[in-house]
Amino acid sequence: MRGEAAVADAIDAYINQKNPALKPVADAVRALVRKAAPKSREIINPWGLPAFEWNGPLCYLMAGKSHLTFGFPRGTSLLDPANLLQGTGKNLRHVKLREVADVHDANLKQLILQAKQLNRQQALGPAMRPSAKTGAKRTAARPAKRRKK
Repeated sequence: MRGEAAVADAIDAYINQKNPALKPVADAVRALVRKAAPKSREIINPWGLPAFEWNGPLCYLMAGKSHLTFGFPRGTSLLDPANLLQGTGKNLRHVKLREVADVHDANLKQLILQAKQLNRQQALGPAMRPSAKTGAKRTAARPAKRRKK
């Protein structure tokens, strides 16, 4: 329990440092994930972002200037009839949450449940799992190569 409390405190500190106005939104989305995936575990991922794990990475949070990014490592595999998901990466997709009311969208809970189901069916392989070796240290030392347009 002590470790879980330390992680929760670290997540609170992250939100308060980045944008304290988003704390109610962050609290609401964290509660939603705990409700949708009760056995999930809050962590700070290798990039220093709050995240949830359930049989592998489930979702993550990133505080911005005007919104909270709530992302899914397997976002491209999620069905999204409400078109909440944004992003253009190979796998990642995210939802921008600006206020607590955004968290109460039933479609958001469905995305979490789908992500959980994907992890139940097949955990992420080693290539998609973040590690200390491939985390923030690597990207800071060697920036990713840019694609030519």
